[in-house]
Amino acid sequence: PELTPTAIQAGINLSRRLFGGSKEPMDYKNVCTTVFTPVEYGTVGYSEEDAMAEFGDDNVDVYHKSFVPLEWSLSEGRSAHQAFTKVIV
Repeated sequence: PELTPTAIQAGINLSRRLFGGSKEPMDYKNVCTTVFTPVEYGTVGYSEEDAMAEFGDDNVDVYHKSFVPLEWSLSEGRSAHQAFTKVIV
């Protein structure tokens, strides 16, 4: 949650709590998170477990897909590898 719009909103919420008497905390639920390591990872929204607990097992669909990202397809060294995505609806 170090993205500039998120940091700005967190600062606004903090100043409202410190000086305006607000009790509303920052909501990070729909803020995307990315980890830049050799195995890149990103997420946004509910985890599968949280979605099922919130909406019920029958109301949640989970899709898995392997694919070659455009960036990887342009490089011979990476085009043989696939990425993985999991989408929770």
